[in-house]
Amino acid sequence: MQDYCSSVAEFYDLVPRAHPEGERVLRAALSDVDPAVGTAVDIGSGTGRTVRIIADALPGTPIVACEPAAGMRAVLTHAVIGDDDLRGRVTIMAEPAETVALPDPISALVLFGVLGYLDPDERRALWDRALPRLAPGAPVVVELLPIARPAPLARMPLARERIGELTYEAWMTGEPVGGDIMRLTSTWTVSGAATEPRVVRNTSEWHTFGVENLAEETNLAVEHVAGHIGVLRAPRPARTPAG
Repeated sequence: MQDYCSSVAEFYDLVPRAHPEGERVLRAALSDVDPAVGTAVDIGSGTGRTVRIIADALPGTPIVACEPAAGMRAVLTHAVIGDDDLRGRVTIMAEPAETVALPDPISALVLFGVLGYLDPDERRALWDRALPRLAPGAPVVVELLPIARPAPLARMPLARERIGELTYEAWMTGEPVGGDIMRLTSTWTVSGAATEPRVVRNTSEWHTFGVENLAEETNLAVEHVAGHIGVLRAPRPARTPAG
């Protein structure tokens, strides 16, 4: 998986502040997970936002944080080493989703903003390794982009924040490039009265699909969908009738 993220790692944590629904869905999905069942796996951990949510929701649970982008992983490591609780139970892996070693059992699988970087064959290979390791009832929480099929994407706002005397603003545009792939360009501007505006652009390729397509790939039940964020659930053991 190509590193599309390190060049904009400095801005990464500004986007979820503008789109907090992902955190709400993730916390709700983890609310009924037994912290003692197994290891939580966060693929595409970025700078550690989802790692911190998992750690807070599942006290004591070991966490495998997979982040192959060096720029993102540097911030993630900084966040983990500075927190006594995280340092004791978060294992940071530099390998990509296609090859990272997975624990068994997996109590929760989190994939925020990463699955579209994998083509269908790579996703199937990931599911072949991950699904047999899911503990009964384990949630699979995915955050996609709000682009379920290739189509021209006009300027889509990503974030706008004020930090000190500077304003950070971002948007995304995109165009189909063949098959299920979109070429996406995010543009960040940093501006303020005391400095010349700074512009940072990042281009990536994203395979388009929706949560319903992941349900077909995984044969897991869709428990919840909130726009481009979905929760799939591993089967729970059948209840034995009392008596």
